[in-house]
Amino acid sequence: MIEAGEESTHVWSHKARSALFLAGMRHRAAAFRTAGMPVNYLRLGEHPHVRLGDAVQARLADGEFSAVVMLEAGDYRIQESLDAACAAEGKPLLIRPDPHFLCALDEFNAWAGDKTQLRMEFFYRWQRRRHAILMAGAEPVGGQWNFDADNRQAFGRQGPGLLPAPLRFAPDAITRSAIDDIERHFPGHPGETRHFGWAVTPSQAEDVLADFIRHRLPEFGRWQDAMWQDEPFLWHSLLSSALNLKLIDPRRVIDATLAAYAAGHVPIAAAEGFIRQILGWREFVRGVYWRQMPFLATANQYDHQTPLPSWFWTGETQANCLGSTIRQTLEHGYAHHIQRLMITGNFALIAGLEPRQVADWYLAVYVDAVDWVEEPNTLGMALSAWPDMTSKPYCASGAYIKRMSNYCRDCRYRPDQRSGADACPFNTFYWDFLIRHAGRLSGNPRMSLPLKNLERYSPEEIALITQHADALRSNLDSL
Repeated sequence: MIEAGEESTHVWSHKARSALFLAGMRHRAAAFRTAGMPVNYLRLGEHPHVRLGDAVQARLADGEFSAVVMLEAGDYRIQESLDAACAAEGKPLLIRPDPHFLCALDEFNAWAGDKTQLRMEFFYRWQRRRHAILMAGAEPVGGQWNFDADNRQAFGRQGPGLLPAPLRFAPDAITRSAIDDIERHFPGHPGETRHFGWAVTPSQAEDVLADFIRHRLPEFGRWQDAMWQDEPFLWHSLLSSALNLKLIDPRRVIDATLAAYAAGHVPIAAAEGFIRQILGWREFVRGVYWRQMPFLATANQYDHQTPLPSWFWTGETQANCLGSTIRQTLEHGYAHHIQRLMITGNFALIAGLEPRQVADWYLAVYVDAVDWVEEPNTLGMALSAWPDMTSKPYCASGAYIKRMSNYCRDCRYRPDQRSGADACPFNTFYWDFLIRHAGRLSGNPRMSLPLKNLERYSPEEIALITQHADALRSNLDSL
C-alpha cells in the first residue's frame, strides 16, 4: 500500500479529502495486519516517490514479482501510470473486474451499444429490471419509475425545522496521524480538518448507513433538492465518501433501504429516490467515464474560456449562495448534490468558466471525489461540456435559488433584476447564456420555453443583459 504525494497535488486537494483517503488506507492496513496478512506500507514522507506509478516501478525493479494484479482503477491517470510502470519493467498488469459495482464495464458497454446519446433514466430502468429491485414482476413498484412529483420540495419561509444530527466520528489515533501528516506535508492546501468526522472504517460506514436509514431517509426524498443556509447536511446520507472509498458495498446500502421500505419505515418516494442515486446515477457515471475517457477530460462544447474566479478557493464573494456553499465546502469538504449542481455548477456553466479548471476544482474540494465520479458529473452534467449525457443543460436563474433556499434573503444582489449593479448574477448570466447559445439550444425541445421567453425581450433589454454580463465576466474576482 502506497501513500503517494501526487494524489494530493495533481489537483490542489482539500486537506480533509487527503486526510480521509490516508485514514481509510491506514485503518485498512491495520485490519489486514490484525487478520495476519502481510502488508508492505509506504507512508507519506517515508519514501522518495511522489507518483504512485514510480513507487510501483521501483518495487517491480527489485525483481521479486512476476506480475501486478489490480482491480479496475477509478482514475484514468492512475491506470495509465500503472500501465507505464509495468511496461517499463516488463511485467504484465492483470486487471480484474471491480465487484464493488452492480454493473460491470462490459455490461455497461453492451447496454450502451451504438447509442449516440446516453440517458441515465433508461439505464436505471434497465438496472431495476435485471436486478429485480423495486419491481412487481415486470412493472415498477408503485406503478411508476420515479416519484419526482412527491420529491424535491422546497422548505418555504419556515425553513427545515428541527433536523436530526448526522453521525460523526471523533478521529482516533490512526486518523489523527493522517490529519497531522496532511497538515505537515500540505500546509498551504485549501480547506479545514478541524471538523473532520467522516467514516474511515467499514464498521463506521455501517453505523452511518444505520443512522441515515433510521433518522433521515424517511424525509430524504421530499427534501433532497432543498437548500438552507448554514445547514450543510440536512437529510442527506453522507455515505458517498464511504462508498467511493469502498468501505461499504452499494448492495448493502440498497438492501438496507429496501428493508426499511418493506417494513413501512420509509415511503416509496424516499426509497426510490435514494436507490436511484445508488443503482442508477452512480453506476451510470462510472460507465460513462470509462467509455468516454480520455476525450471527456477535454470536452468543452460551448468553448467557454473564462478563468475560475479566485473566490472559488475562499468563498469571499458577495453572492450569498456561492459564498455560503463554497465556505461550507472548505469547512467540511462537502456540499450536497443540488449545491454542487445548481449553485457552483450552474454558475460555472452560465458564466462561461473554462470546464477543465472547474472540473479540477470539483475533484480537489470534496472528500468523496474520485476521478470516475467527478469527470462525468462535472463535465457531462453540471457544465454540459460533453453534450451527450443529459437531455438539457442544467442552467437556471436566481428564481430557482430563491425558490429552493433562503440564500437570497441575506444577499446584496436582487433576485428580481436581470441587469444593473444590483442584479443577481445568476439572472444576468442565465439570460446571457441563452442569448449566446440560442442557435445551439434551439433544437432542444426542453429549452423551447426559456427561448420563447427570451424572444419577448426588446433589443434594448438584450443589449443591457449582454453588456452587464460582459462587464461581470471581465472582473469576476470582484463579484
